[in-house]
Amino acid sequence: MPTLSREQPEPSRAEPHRDRRTAEAFGTDAQRYDRARPGYPEALVARIVAKSPGRDALDVGCGTGIAARQFQAAGCSVLGIEPDARMAEFARGHGLRIDVSAFEAWQSDGRTFDMVVAAQSWHWVDPAVGTLKAAHVLRPGGQLAIFGHAYEPPAEVAEPFAAAYRRAAPDSPFSGQPARRPLDLYRAGYEKSAATVRETGHFDEPEHWQFDWERSYTRNQWLDLLPTTGGLTRLRPDQVAEVLDAVGAAIDSLGGRFTMSYTTLAVTAARSGTS
Repeated sequence: MPTLSREQPEPSRAEPHRDRRTAEAFGTDAQRYDRARPGYPEALVARIVAKSPGRDALDVGCGTGIAARQFQAAGCSVLGIEPDARMAEFARGHGLRIDVSAFEAWQSDGRTFDMVVAAQSWHWVDPAVGTLKAAHVLRPGGQLAIFGHAYEPPAEVAEPFAAAYRRAAPDSPFSGQPARRPLDLYRAGYEKSAATVRETGHFDEPEHWQFDWERSYTRNQWLDLLPTTGGLTRLRPDQVAEVLDAVGAAIDSLGGRFTMSYTTLAVTAARSGTS
């Protein structure tokens, strides 16, 4: 993911969950979001399901249901929680059950689950409130799984993106960020989540997982994905067009496509106790 389009826990930005305008801006084009955004490694989904005591899943910040559909395909019954009604409507159109709410305000009404998953969304949840709520709705041994992608395009794509973004949106809080950032910064965000889980006293020791994979993008595929990222969802159409033109030219110079190296990181922990 380009550094200017933050999608992961951000060590240098305080409390991203308070930025509700960005957190709830991804539904601007839900169809594009669902079409362009990558899914998650099947091995990750299978591992979460295998470690859970049953197949009832709660998907926090489910968006259009990309991860939820993968858990359904793995045999799970999934309830999604999504604050953006536009995203929720799209997910319902694909057969998912969705409650429209921020997780912090959501009422469980006594419902409990075998797993609480958060795919590319936990940084938009108040970590202290969300972690305790997850513990409350999980059955003993149930899994809390927080996961998402760390992906930085090659420098030949990332640097023109960063330069164009600064020209197009010099006043954006994202415009002062470097073009790329190391994997260790992503890992630091997940370690912070693990520490919050540990501090509750309601979970066994958290585990860290990592899945490495690659995906090839054509020019059109990458330009389809970019407007769904946090740094672009709130820009004017002319600003977005300026950024996309620069990135498109950069990809053209590479022969019209490039390979993205993905790392999917996860923190998981089992609900401790017997009740």
